[in-house]
Amino acid sequence: MNETKPLGIEETPLPGNGNADGQPPSRRVLVTGANGQLGRALMALLPQAGFVPTGVDLPEVDISDTAAMSTWDWSRYDIIINAAAWTNVDGAETSEGRRLSWRANTVGPANLARAATRYGLTLVHISTEYTFDGATAVHREDETPSPLGVYGQSKAAGDAAVGVCPHHYLVRTSWVVGDGKNFVKTMLSLAERGITPSVVADQTGRLTFASDLAAGIIHLLASGAEYGTYNLSGEGPIVSWADVAKRVYELAGHSSDEVTPVTTEEYYAGQEGIAPRPLSSALDLAKIEGTGFTPADSMKRLDVYVRSLS
Repeated sequence: MNETKPLGIEETPLPGNGNADGQPPSRRVLVTGANGQLGRALMALLPQAGFVPTGVDLPEVDISDTAAMSTWDWSRYDIIINAAAWTNVDGAETSEGRRLSWRANTVGPANLARAATRYGLTLVHISTEYTFDGATAVHREDETPSPLGVYGQSKAAGDAAVGVCPHHYLVRTSWVVGDGKNFVKTMLSLAERGITPSVVADQTGRLTFASDLAAGIIHLLASGAEYGTYNLSGEGPIVSWADVAKRVYELAGHSSDEVTPVTTEEYYAGQEGIAPRPLSSALDLAKIEGTGFTPADSMKRLDVYVRSLS
Protein backbone atom coordinates (compact mmCIF):
# COMPACT_ATOMS: atom_id res chain seq x y z
CA MET A 1 0.00 0.00 0.00
CA ASN A 2 1.48 3.34 -1.06
CA GLU A 3 -1.16 5.80 0.13
CA THR A 4 -0.59 7.72 3.35
CA LYS A 5 -4.31 8.29 3.92
CA PRO A 6 -5.78 5.20 5.61
CA LEU A 7 -8.64 3.35 4.04
CA GLY A 8 -11.51 2.34 6.24
CA ILE A 9 -14.89 3.10 7.72
CA GLU A 10 -15.32 6.61 9.09
CA GLU A 11 -17.82 7.06 11.91
CA THR A 12 -19.68 10.27 12.78
CA PRO A 13 -18.18 12.02 15.84
CA LEU A 14 -20.33 11.94 18.96
CA PRO A 15 -19.93 14.34 21.88
CA GLY A 16 -18.08 13.06 24.92
CA ASN A 17 -18.22 13.99 28.58
CA GLY A 18 -14.49 14.36 29.11
CA ASN A 19 -12.36 12.81 31.85
CA ALA A 20 -12.96 13.10 35.56
CA ASP A 21 -10.55 16.06 35.71
CA GLY A 22 -12.63 17.95 33.14
CA GLN A 23 -10.10 17.58 30.34
CA PRO A 24 -11.41 16.24 27.02
CA PRO A 25 -10.01 12.79 26.28
CA SER A 26 -8.24 11.87 23.08
CA ARG A 27 -10.92 10.72 20.68
CA ARG A 28 -9.50 9.74 17.27
CA VAL A 29 -8.98 5.99 17.15
CA LEU A 30 -7.46 3.77 14.46
CA VAL A 31 -8.88 0.25 14.76
CA THR A 32 -6.84 -2.37 12.91
CA GLY A 33 -8.48 -5.71 12.17
CA ALA A 34 -11.81 -3.88 12.01
CA ASN A 35 -13.56 -6.72 10.17
CA GLY A 36 -12.89 -9.28 12.89
CA GLN A 37 -15.12 -10.18 15.83
CA LEU A 38 -13.53 -7.66 18.21
CA GLY A 39 -13.02 -5.07 15.48
CA ARG A 40 -16.72 -5.04 14.65
CA ALA A 41 -17.65 -4.67 18.32
CA LEU A 42 -15.22 -1.78 18.72
CA MET A 43 -16.54 0.01 15.64
CA ALA A 44 -20.05 -0.27 17.07
CA LEU A 45 -19.27 0.82 20.64
CA LEU A 46 -16.53 3.44 20.29
CA PRO A 47 -18.83 6.15 18.86
CA GLN A 48 -21.28 5.60 21.74
CA ALA A 49 -18.43 6.44 24.14
CA GLY A 50 -17.52 9.63 22.28
CA PHE A 51 -14.59 8.27 20.29
CA VAL A 52 -14.19 8.74 16.53
CA PRO A 53 -12.99 5.43 15.04
CA THR A 54 -11.51 4.65 11.66
CA GLY A 55 -11.53 0.95 10.86
CA VAL A 56 -8.97 -0.69 8.58
CA ASP A 57 -8.23 -4.28 7.61
CA LEU A 58 -6.67 -6.48 4.97
CA PRO A 59 -6.26 -6.33 2.03
CA GLU A 60 -6.29 -2.52 1.94
CA VAL A 61 -4.08 -2.08 4.98
CA ASP A 62 -1.30 -4.45 6.09
CA ILE A 63 0.23 -3.44 9.42
CA SER A 64 3.15 -5.82 8.79
CA ASP A 65 4.19 -3.73 5.77
CA THR A 66 6.94 -1.74 7.45
CA ALA A 67 7.51 0.59 4.50
CA ALA A 68 3.81 1.48 4.25
CA MET A 69 3.49 2.01 8.00
CA SER A 70 6.51 4.34 7.99
CA THR A 71 4.72 6.69 5.55
CA TRP A 72 1.38 6.66 7.35
CA ASP A 73 -0.13 9.99 8.44
CA TRP A 74 -0.21 9.25 12.15
CA SER A 75 -1.19 12.85 12.99
CA ARG A 76 -4.78 11.80 12.23
CA TYR A 77 -4.99 9.67 15.37
CA ASP A 78 -4.59 9.77 19.13
CA ILE A 79 -5.11 6.06 19.82
CA ILE A 80 -4.38 2.81 17.98
CA ILE A 81 -6.33 -0.32 18.90
CA ASN A 82 -4.68 -3.33 17.29
CA ALA A 83 -7.29 -6.05 16.87
CA ALA A 84 -5.49 -7.56 13.88
CA ALA A 85 -3.85 -10.97 14.23
CA TRP A 86 -3.15 -14.29 12.56
CA THR A 87 -5.33 -16.64 14.63
CA ASN A 88 -5.12 -19.89 12.65
CA VAL A 89 -3.43 -21.81 15.45
CA ASP A 90 -2.88 -25.03 13.50
CA GLY A 91 -2.08 -23.20 10.27
CA ALA A 92 0.75 -21.40 12.07
CA GLU A 93 2.54 -24.73 12.40
CA THR A 94 3.03 -25.00 8.61
CA SER A 95 6.03 -23.50 6.81
CA GLU A 96 3.91 -20.82 5.13
CA GLY A 97 1.72 -20.22 8.16
CA ARG A 98 4.75 -19.74 10.39
CA ARG A 99 5.91 -16.79 8.31
CA LEU A 100 2.42 -15.30 8.08
CA SER A 101 1.89 -15.70 11.81
CA TRP A 102 5.13 -13.92 12.67
CA ARG A 103 4.43 -11.14 10.18
CA ALA A 104 0.95 -10.43 11.52
CA ASN A 105 1.56 -11.10 15.22
CA THR A 106 5.09 -9.75 15.66
CA VAL A 107 6.17 -7.49 12.80
CA GLY A 108 2.77 -5.75 12.67
CA PRO A 109 2.60 -4.87 16.37
CA ALA A 110 6.26 -3.79 16.29
CA ASN A 111 5.44 -1.36 13.47
CA LEU A 112 2.52 0.04 15.45
CA ALA A 113 4.59 0.30 18.63
CA ARG A 114 7.29 2.19 16.74
CA ALA A 115 4.75 4.66 15.38
CA ALA A 116 2.98 5.07 18.72
CA THR A 117 6.27 5.76 20.48
CA ARG A 118 7.46 8.24 17.86
CA TYR A 119 4.21 10.23 17.68
CA GLY A 120 3.10 9.95 21.31
CA LEU A 121 0.03 7.82 20.66
CA THR A 122 -1.68 5.39 23.01
CA LEU A 123 -1.47 1.80 21.73
CA VAL A 124 -3.95 -0.89 22.76
CA HIS A 125 -2.84 -4.38 21.72
CA ILE A 126 -4.80 -7.62 22.10
CA SER A 127 -2.94 -10.62 23.46
CA THR A 128 -3.94 -14.20 24.24
CA GLU A 129 -3.61 -16.92 26.85
CA TYR A 130 -1.70 -18.91 24.20
CA THR A 131 1.39 -17.01 25.36
CA PHE A 132 1.31 -19.42 28.32
CA ASP A 133 1.71 -23.21 28.50
CA GLY A 134 -1.47 -23.66 30.52
CA ALA A 135 0.30 -25.32 33.45
CA THR A 136 -0.96 -22.62 35.85
CA ALA A 137 -4.60 -22.91 36.93
CA VAL A 138 -5.26 -19.17 36.60
CA HIS A 139 -2.91 -16.84 34.73
CA ARG A 140 -1.85 -13.48 36.17
CA GLU A 141 -0.59 -10.50 34.18
CA ASP A 142 2.96 -10.88 35.49
CA GLU A 143 3.33 -14.56 34.56
CA THR A 144 6.40 -15.29 32.45
CA PRO A 145 5.52 -16.20 28.85
CA SER A 146 5.85 -19.91 28.05
CA PRO A 147 4.11 -20.47 24.68
CA LEU A 148 3.78 -24.01 23.37
CA GLY A 149 3.30 -23.39 19.64
CA VAL A 150 4.14 -20.98 16.83
CA TYR A 151 0.98 -18.92 17.25
CA GLY A 152 1.67 -18.34 20.95
CA GLN A 153 5.34 -17.67 20.28
CA SER A 154 4.58 -15.03 17.64
CA LYS A 155 2.02 -13.38 19.93
CA ALA A 156 4.47 -13.32 22.85
CA ALA A 157 7.07 -11.65 20.63
CA GLY A 158 4.52 -9.06 19.53
CA ASP A 159 3.62 -8.42 23.17
CA ALA A 160 7.28 -7.76 23.94
CA ALA A 161 7.47 -5.25 21.09
CA VAL A 162 4.38 -3.43 22.35
CA GLY A 163 5.82 -3.34 25.86
CA VAL A 164 8.45 -0.77 24.86
CA CYS A 165 5.76 1.78 23.93
CA PRO A 166 5.45 4.29 26.80
CA HIS A 167 1.65 4.62 26.48
CA HIS A 168 0.26 1.13 25.98
CA TYR A 169 -2.44 -1.21 27.19
CA LEU A 170 -1.75 -4.87 26.51
CA VAL A 171 -5.11 -6.60 26.91
CA ARG A 172 -4.92 -10.39 27.23
CA THR A 173 -8.08 -12.32 26.50
CA SER A 174 -9.34 -15.84 25.73
CA TRP A 175 -12.10 -17.79 23.98
CA VAL A 176 -13.60 -14.85 22.10
CA VAL A 177 -17.18 -15.08 20.81
CA GLY A 178 -18.61 -12.39 18.56
CA ASP A 179 -20.06 -11.50 15.19
CA GLY A 180 -18.63 -14.14 12.87
CA LYS A 181 -17.63 -17.79 12.96
CA ASN A 182 -17.14 -19.06 16.52
CA PHE A 183 -17.38 -22.17 18.68
CA VAL A 184 -20.85 -21.41 20.04
CA LYS A 185 -22.37 -20.99 16.58
CA THR A 186 -20.71 -24.21 15.48
CA MET A 187 -22.18 -26.15 18.41
CA LEU A 188 -25.63 -24.64 17.82
CA SER A 189 -25.47 -25.67 14.15
CA LEU A 190 -24.50 -29.21 15.12
CA ALA A 191 -27.38 -29.41 17.58
CA GLU A 192 -29.87 -28.16 15.00
CA ARG A 193 -28.66 -30.83 12.54
CA GLY A 194 -28.90 -33.62 15.10
CA ILE A 195 -25.16 -34.25 15.22
CA THR A 196 -23.70 -35.63 18.46
CA PRO A 197 -20.15 -34.25 18.79
CA SER A 198 -17.13 -35.17 20.88
CA VAL A 199 -15.75 -32.07 22.60
CA VAL A 200 -12.59 -31.65 24.65
CA ALA A 201 -13.15 -31.55 28.40
CA ASP A 202 -9.60 -31.03 29.66
CA GLN A 203 -9.14 -27.50 28.25
CA THR A 204 -10.63 -25.02 30.71
CA GLY A 205 -11.23 -21.30 30.77
CA ARG A 206 -13.95 -18.66 30.32
CA LEU A 207 -15.68 -17.32 27.23
CA THR A 208 -15.16 -13.66 26.33
CA PHE A 209 -17.90 -11.97 24.35
CA ALA A 210 -16.52 -9.44 21.89
CA SER A 211 -18.84 -6.67 23.01
CA ASP A 212 -17.69 -7.12 26.63
CA LEU A 213 -14.06 -7.13 25.53
CA ALA A 214 -14.62 -3.93 23.57
CA ALA A 215 -16.38 -2.35 26.56
CA GLY A 216 -13.43 -3.19 28.82
CA ILE A 217 -10.95 -1.65 26.38
CA ILE A 218 -13.06 1.50 26.16
CA HIS A 219 -13.18 1.60 29.96
CA LEU A 220 -9.38 1.55 30.18
CA LEU A 221 -9.12 4.41 27.69
CA ALA A 222 -11.94 6.53 29.10
CA SER A 223 -11.00 6.08 32.76
CA GLY A 224 -7.33 6.89 32.26
CA ALA A 225 -6.29 3.63 33.93
CA GLU A 226 -2.58 3.07 34.51
CA TYR A 227 -0.78 1.82 31.41
CA GLY A 228 0.34 -1.80 31.33
CA THR A 229 -1.01 -5.33 30.93
CA TYR A 230 -4.58 -6.30 31.83
CA ASN A 231 -6.33 -9.66 31.67
CA LEU A 232 -9.84 -9.31 30.27
CA SER A 233 -12.19 -12.26 29.78
CA GLY A 234 -15.67 -13.09 30.94
CA GLU A 235 -16.25 -13.58 34.68
CA GLY A 236 -17.98 -16.51 36.34
CA PRO A 237 -17.13 -20.19 36.65
CA ILE A 238 -14.15 -21.76 34.93
CA VAL A 239 -15.53 -24.33 32.50
CA SER A 240 -14.38 -26.67 29.73
CA TRP A 241 -15.21 -26.53 26.04
CA ALA A 242 -17.39 -29.59 26.66
CA ASP A 243 -19.29 -27.71 29.38
CA VAL A 244 -19.96 -24.87 26.95
CA ALA A 245 -21.12 -27.30 24.26
CA LYS A 246 -23.43 -29.10 26.68
CA ARG A 247 -25.04 -25.80 27.70
CA VAL A 248 -25.54 -24.81 24.06
CA TYR A 249 -27.27 -28.15 23.39
CA GLU A 250 -29.55 -27.62 26.40
CA LEU A 251 -30.46 -24.12 25.21
CA ALA A 252 -31.20 -25.57 21.77
CA GLY A 253 -33.71 -27.98 23.33
CA HIS A 254 -31.45 -31.04 23.21
CA SER A 255 -29.97 -33.23 25.92
CA SER A 256 -26.50 -32.36 27.17
CA ASP A 257 -25.76 -36.09 26.98
CA GLU A 258 -25.56 -35.71 23.20
CA VAL A 259 -22.14 -34.10 23.77
CA THR A 260 -19.40 -36.62 24.56
CA PRO A 261 -16.49 -35.25 26.66
CA VAL A 262 -13.05 -36.39 25.51
CA THR A 263 -9.45 -35.47 26.25
CA THR A 264 -7.43 -33.28 23.92
CA GLU A 265 -5.25 -36.30 23.11
CA GLU A 266 -8.29 -38.38 22.19
CA TYR A 267 -9.83 -35.62 20.09
CA TYR A 268 -6.75 -35.12 17.92
CA ALA A 269 -5.63 -38.75 17.78
CA GLY A 270 -4.22 -39.62 14.36
CA GLN A 271 -4.26 -36.02 13.09
CA GLU A 272 -1.08 -34.32 11.91
CA GLY A 273 -0.07 -30.65 12.07
CA ILE A 274 -2.06 -29.93 15.22
CA ALA A 275 -0.67 -27.16 17.42
CA PRO A 276 -0.32 -27.79 21.15
CA ARG A 277 -3.01 -26.09 23.25
CA PRO A 278 -2.72 -24.73 26.80
CA LEU A 279 -4.99 -26.83 29.00
CA SER A 280 -5.76 -23.89 31.30
CA SER A 281 -6.89 -20.63 29.69
CA ALA A 282 -8.42 -19.02 32.78
CA LEU A 283 -7.27 -15.46 33.48
CA ASP A 284 -7.03 -13.67 36.83
CA LEU A 285 -9.29 -10.61 36.54
CA ALA A 286 -8.44 -8.82 39.80
CA LYS A 287 -6.38 -6.11 38.12
CA ILE A 288 -8.99 -4.88 35.67
CA GLU A 289 -11.72 -5.22 38.27
CA GLY A 290 -9.58 -2.94 40.45
CA THR A 291 -10.02 -0.21 37.82
CA GLY A 292 -13.79 -0.33 38.24
CA PHE A 293 -14.67 -2.68 35.37
CA THR A 294 -16.25 -6.04 36.21
CA PRO A 295 -16.79 -8.33 33.21
CA ALA A 296 -20.14 -10.06 32.84
CA ASP A 297 -20.62 -13.71 33.87
CA SER A 298 -19.64 -15.59 30.72
CA MET A 299 -22.13 -18.45 31.16
CA LYS A 300 -25.03 -16.06 31.74
CA ARG A 301 -23.93 -14.16 28.66
CA LEU A 302 -23.85 -17.48 26.80
CA ASP A 303 -27.53 -18.04 27.59
CA VAL A 304 -28.48 -14.61 26.25
CA TYR A 305 -26.29 -15.01 23.18
CA VAL A 306 -27.68 -18.41 22.16
CA ARG A 307 -31.25 -17.24 22.64
CA SER A 308 -30.51 -14.25 20.41
CA LEU A 309 -29.46 -16.65 17.64
CA SER A 310 -32.56 -18.82 17.91
